[in-house]
Amino acid sequence: MSQMPPEPAVWQEIRGGRAPDQSSLSRVADVGLALLGRGGVESVRDTLQTRLLGAGPLEPLLDTDGVTDVAVNGDGSVWVDRGNGMERADVEIGGPVELRRLAVRLAGLAGRRLDETAPYVDGLLPSGVRLHAILPPLVGDGPHLTLRVPSRTALTLTDLLDRAMFSPDVSEVLQAVVRERVAFVVTGGTGAGKTTLLAAMLGEAAAWERLVVVEDVRELRLVRPQVVRLEARSPNVEGVGEVTLTTLVRQALRMRPDRLVVGEVRGAEVRELLTALNTGHEGGCGTLHANAAADVVARFEALGALAGLGPGAVHAQLASAVRVVVHVGHVGHGPDRVRRLESIGVLVRESGRLVVHDALASVDARTCRGPGWPALCQLLHLPARARAGNIDPGGNRPSTGSADGLRSER
Repeated sequence: MSQMPPEPAVWQEIRGGRAPDQSSLSRVADVGLALLGRGGVESVRDTLQTRLLGAGPLEPLLDTDGVTDVAVNGDGSVWVDRGNGMERADVEIGGPVELRRLAVRLAGLAGRRLDETAPYVDGLLPSGVRLHAILPPLVGDGPHLTLRVPSRTALTLTDLLDRAMFSPDVSEVLQAVVRERVAFVVTGGTGAGKTTLLAAMLGEAAAWERLVVVEDVRELRLVRPQVVRLEARSPNVEGVGEVTLTTLVRQALRMRPDRLVVGEVRGAEVRELLTALNTGHEGGCGTLHANAAADVVARFEALGALAGLGPGAVHAQLASAVRVVVHVGHVGHGPDRVRRLESIGVLVRESGRLVVHDALASVDARTCRGPGWPALCQLLHLPARARAGNIDPGGNRPSTGSADGLRSER
């Protein structure tokens, strides 16, 4: 088994004021060339890079295909989500001291500070992994780490169709939402696939379109000719330097966007977003935490209150700003749990209130039409035959059967 190079060589680099990087670690590893041989030096270099530049013992999990989240609790237990919910991972972190050292180092890689004066951090690692870390006494037992792993590839609607997230009929409707430049929000719970679906839908936008994306922490994976990314900034330890999403949305409107994209609408920036979508910025979109599509209006009311808007003002702006709600969730439990598009709805006024009417819904593995289907067809300029009886906007298959009062197509 390879031995580590002499300890003084490591400390000489650090005491010299040189932060570890790949070249400096290579120099340290080369100190042991005569003793270890070339193969041993390569092994030592890999170990040093993992310990000092990577995520330490968590690195193999972050490199595993299908992993979306990694969490380390204060007791040192490691949990991983491979798409089927959190499960225990056989990884040894060490005690609270080692866990704190790892958390502080990862925060540094994200350009953030983590100590008693700044006991929590939300940042982005150079690899694109989203980091959250929090220290005691704000959390019990010991430091806690949460890592959100981005998709390694930009998934398309075709990819999500192949993974049975929705049916071919629904895929064509999603394409029409983007093609017709209708403003929409993707809603759902944590880990339901909101960001993944939003990125896939934006992949259908015309190549000439200039997308200006506003995010708290960069998560949307977009491969396009013209994407402008704006990322919020937390205040420093002196409490200054903060740049909020509200400020960034205002800045985005001055950057000539063809589409304004807010990665996650969750605060007072909702006022600027609604204003923008009511002033000629078509095709705007974002994600929103909601347990059901029917809860979307209430969620916007709550966010509007943070910006000083009353329910009436929110309804007045929302009615003409956002037209379509795409809701995603999980189906099944444990290893059988999968992400599924649950419904596509339209915002309509009913008895003086703004509500979401399902246009398409997934019911018992069937694609069903709801009361909002005619309004969605009109909004997306779908063919008359689709309005008359077909779910598929490009096909001629009639709908048969019923489920929960909705005519459906198997």
